[in-house]
Amino acid sequence: MTMRGYKRADGLVGIRNHVIVLPTSVCASETAIRIAAGVSGTVALPHTHGCCQMGNDKRQTVNTLVGLGANPNVAAVLVVTLGCEGVEAKDVVAGIESSRKPVQVVGIQDCGGTTATVERGTAALRRLFEAAACCEKAPIDLADIILGMECGGSDATSGLVANPVLGVVSDRIVEAGGTSILSETTELIGAEHILARRARDDKVADDILRIVKQTEDRAKSMGEDIRGSQPTPGNIEGGITTIEEKSLGCIYKAGSAPIEGVIEYAERPPGKGLYVMDTPGQDIESITGMVAGGAQVLLFTTGRGTPTGCPIAPVIKITGNGATYRNMEENIDINAGEVIDSGVSIEEMAGCALGELVEVCNGKQTKAETSGHREFGIHRVGFTF
Repeated sequence: MTMRGYKRADGLVGIRNHVIVLPTSVCASETAIRIAAGVSGTVALPHTHGCCQMGNDKRQTVNTLVGLGANPNVAAVLVVTLGCEGVEAKDVVAGIESSRKPVQVVGIQDCGGTTATVERGTAALRRLFEAAACCEKAPIDLADIILGMECGGSDATSGLVANPVLGVVSDRIVEAGGTSILSETTELIGAEHILARRARDDKVADDILRIVKQTEDRAKSMGEDIRGSQPTPGNIEGGITTIEEKSLGCIYKAGSAPIEGVIEYAERPPGKGLYVMDTPGQDIESITGMVAGGAQVLLFTTGRGTPTGCPIAPVIKITGNGATYRNMEENIDINAGEVIDSGVSIEEMAGCALGELVEVCNGKQTKAETSGHREFGIHRVGFTF
């Protein structure tokens, strides 16, 4: 399969060439939005975090911001800081600079207020954008791809069709020397023992069981049973009756490849093959974690339909429900409902999905991209103080 992408200085490959404006905190987010608005084609990543966080919660926010800036789909970064927040610009800049891409920073307090910061930031951003426009594409292949896998708005067809199709695509990427990430720890509950049997070694198996137990324990610490919120009302309406049934459908996304390791939220896979990332089941935060971990493209299965996208990585939607595709065709890229409606095989549909993925890697816009969906959210693991 012929593919072309952007080879970055750190050896990774991007399939998009974004220049982003990255605020270090909520206090700098509005200014970041105004700066990006001044340079057409750039992307701001506003968020509500970065101040009054502690410990692992603060570290996770820093790691996520660094990972987003270092993602190979990003050509250059302008960091915007207020100047007194807990997440310090120097830490974010240093982390992104390790990817050897251009990074500049502007501070609102240093510049003397919003207006001056927007003026200085816009000028800096324009220079970064003009330099990024000179990046040229080069031949790449599936071995360069880190695929993020997500499911959301699931119904009975997700486990029957869409997730098995995605599992075959994942296997093919791994067989080609690439990397695939299974996410959503919440949706492994009740099926974790099946995944553990596929672990590369005992440590990986133990890690799979550990992250699932931690997820259940977090719910119990709130005095709740996670089975009270999972499956969701929409899942139930779509024919899923228990959390175990939902999980058994979810893990089909992982195909049949051995699991090489368990990685933390926003952590980059240390090698090739299939990895499990410890993310929440909430789609947007899960996607953000995988993209911060280096995923350049995502395949997202949905039975009931969702428009969710991402600011810097294309999200390809696939549904196993033909009625959902017809109802939300403007948001869904692939109708895998043909497996049920027309007798197309899982393998044939996986070939179609892989072909679509290659086209997207070559520049084809996904439905989420053309409709302007750029949902973004960082997973928190602690309180705000």
